[in-house]
Amino acid sequence: MLTDLATAEREHPQLLEKVLGKIVRPDEGKFGALAAAMANTGVVVYVPRGVQVEQPLQSLLWGPGTGKAYFSHILVWVEEGAALTYVHESASHNEPSGQTLHAGIVEIHVGDGANLRFVELQSWGEHVWNFSHERAQVSRDASLDWIFGAIGSHLTKNFSDLDLIGEGSTGRMSGFYFTDGVQHLDHDTQQNHLAPHTTSDLLFKGALRDRSRSVWQGMIYVAPGAQKTDGYQANRNLILSKHARADSIPGLEILADDVRCTHGATVGKIDPEQLFYLRSRGIPYSEAERLIVEGFFDPIMQRIPFEGVRTRFQDAIREKML
Repeated sequence: MLTDLATAEREHPQLLEKVLGKIVRPDEGKFGALAAAMANTGVVVYVPRGVQVEQPLQSLLWGPGTGKAYFSHILVWVEEGAALTYVHESASHNEPSGQTLHAGIVEIHVGDGANLRFVELQSWGEHVWNFSHERAQVSRDASLDWIFGAIGSHLTKNFSDLDLIGEGSTGRMSGFYFTDGVQHLDHDTQQNHLAPHTTSDLLFKGALRDRSRSVWQGMIYVAPGAQKTDGYQANRNLILSKHARADSIPGLEILADDVRCTHGATVGKIDPEQLFYLRSRGIPYSEAERLIVEGFFDPIMQRIPFEGVRTRFQDAIREKML
């Protein structure tokens, strides 16, 4: 089932009552509470037990205009043994003046032995102030491939929690962001290992121009008794102008004694040897810089299943580099 929130409330109230608000609690933050109370748009995706959805699903939240507030609730519920690829995008035009607010909740449940690839793209106009609380729960022997892309908004504060609640569960979080002007994108990620024999792998990549700023703060948490955990996180940033700034804050909190958890972060400029190599072959500076940035992002871009969506985001990055 793929439907909008209003239709789900009208036609599937018993299902919605069973799953809505079970993963992200309304009391987790003021913007989360606001979205939980005021959500007037959203998507509900429900895959019954054992169903293998062969074609990717796609949805779009469009928020035009200024002086407005949008509140959304995205719910993805994949039952035991099911499989799904789902792409959701939040977007709007750039407005030359005025402001708009978006506050959203994303709840994801992956049942025992199920597989979900969830691609979440953010291309709000640069007049939008964007706040979201998101959490995925991955059950026994299930896997989640969670892909983020962010190129829009004036300011974004995003909380994304991966809860590995079942033994043998696996989660991968991949993200890219590109900022310019005075954009400020702040991503706070949690990899919570709450059961034994769980695996998480996070890689976020960002590029920044002009006076823009990014913040990534990540934490790998290993609960008591969550032995044989394997957790990894990394954040890589390219600074493309002297006034841009990237803050990268990895962290570990380990309460078990038989684990392997590592993390890393880098913030730097484009390698001058790479630029020299391309320019020595007659490629102009600006195009050489663009090729390096495209190559930097390409491994994550290729995880977006729709070619048209992937191409549009690649084009948007090229426009930011002009």
